[in-house]
Amino acid sequence: MTIVPFDRPLRPALPTVTGNVDYSSFEQLLVRIDALIRLSGIEREFVELSVGKLIEERTREGRTVSVEEWSAHQKHAIRALRTMVLKPLLGESFRGLSRRLAECPLFRWFCEMDELIVQVPGKSTLQRYANWLPAEQMRAIIDALTLAAAGNKDCQQPRPLELARAVELEVFWTDTTCVKANIHFPVDWVLLRDGARTLIKAVVLIRRHGLKHRIPQPEGFLTRMNQLAIEMTHTRRQKESKKERKRVFRAMKKLSGVIRRHAQRYHDLLQQHWKETDWSQAQANQVLARMASVLEKLPAAIQQAHERIIGERQVPNAKKRLSLYEEDLHVIVRGKAGAEVEFGNSLLLTEQTDGLIVDFELMRQQAPADSKWLSKSLTRLEALTGKPAVKVAADRGFDSKANRERLEAKGTFNAICPRNAQELRTRNAEEVFAAAQRRRAQTEARVAIFKNKMLGGLLRAKGYTNRHLAIHWAVLSHNLWVLARLEKRQLPAAAAA
Repeated sequence: MTIVPFDRPLRPALPTVTGNVDYSSFEQLLVRIDALIRLSGIEREFVELSVGKLIEERTREGRTVSVEEWSAHQKHAIRALRTMVLKPLLGESFRGLSRRLAECPLFRWFCEMDELIVQVPGKSTLQRYANWLPAEQMRAIIDALTLAAAGNKDCQQPRPLELARAVELEVFWTDTTCVKANIHFPVDWVLLRDGARTLIKAVVLIRRHGLKHRIPQPEGFLTRMNQLAIEMTHTRRQKESKKERKRVFRAMKKLSGVIRRHAQRYHDLLQQHWKETDWSQAQANQVLARMASVLEKLPAAIQQAHERIIGERQVPNAKKRLSLYEEDLHVIVRGKAGAEVEFGNSLLLTEQTDGLIVDFELMRQQAPADSKWLSKSLTRLEALTGKPAVKVAADRGFDSKANRERLEAKGTFNAICPRNAQELRTRNAEEVFAAAQRRRAQTEARVAIFKNKMLGGLLRAKGYTNRHLAIHWAVLSHNLWVLARLEKRQLPAAAAA
């Protein structure tokens, strides 16, 4: 793919800031990451994939791409890459990142926004940047960075990232975790309150823009639902708590039905007469989609709550609705202190010796057992490196007969913790195995760093597709962060000049 030459902004020298070692350290980190993005070639590859995507879209529309559009798209592609690498490092939201870009010359320098008249992207533009490329192409960018970091192991040959030593892609540590969804604790009857709140707010919004249907004061329904929610909260303290819970739930169920019928009428009214409002069709469709989603899911939420509260019957985890706003979420039993049960998606992470994440997978469906998940990860690693792993370490959840046989057949040292206690005591006498298990504690820390620093504790992206893509951006940012902190190769004075 040819890249059209275009004027990149001049990058003036960064202002000298003294007296703050934290700022100086972060400045050095971003300067090094900037160099890694250029040296690894991922910036050029990102731009090429972006332009290819643009050409495909215009071809489907029966249009051609002008030189001006081509050049502007390349400029935005570079900004998309750099802003989305910066976002996890700062732990900011889209709105917060937009503000930080306006405030800080260092961040504008990194994102190539050093222009005479400073114009930074707003939160909506940054959100579009987050979806600039699909996950499959982002995976190719991450793999390209990993292979560039591996470089040539012959010390006589130059390495593209100017590292003191090439990273190794032979020994891997694997673990799984739960990426929590951005939802409240999924109490059954609270879903009814959520649905009422969304629908009533939509009805009020439609009425405010000129479309009205015969209905009592909409806010009164929401007030009544909140009162019932408070009553439900306090039923546990009453003498006949079970009977009171059923009574309050029946009132909530009846009120939800009334709200749903009114909301459906307003949905149909907006759908037929949106031209009579001051909204564009896109704005009207946004409100319609929001209402339609809740109207569709609310009956199932009511039925689920009825089964558990009135029928006193358990609902299988696979059939539970955890949120009216998020799909593809699962109940994940962790069995850990403070996290007996979590709600979200299972994530597999595999790191190499230096902490680089070389393989990852966010499950859309309920995750398989760890032992069944390992084989797919090893297959992807073999495709990446072109050879089987030298050593693989993981916790006892990954141990199985099939995995032991696979590793033995590939000639890979099996450092997976055995499930059998006697076998574990025997293997701990092996120095290599014991060292691998001690090193596995760092993988637990790696998982925590990735979740708490790069993801901010939980993913705020809505929908599995967006959450999946956010994981890719977080991995790319994490790996650049790790590489930037590795020792840099000292170039000869002549080469440095």
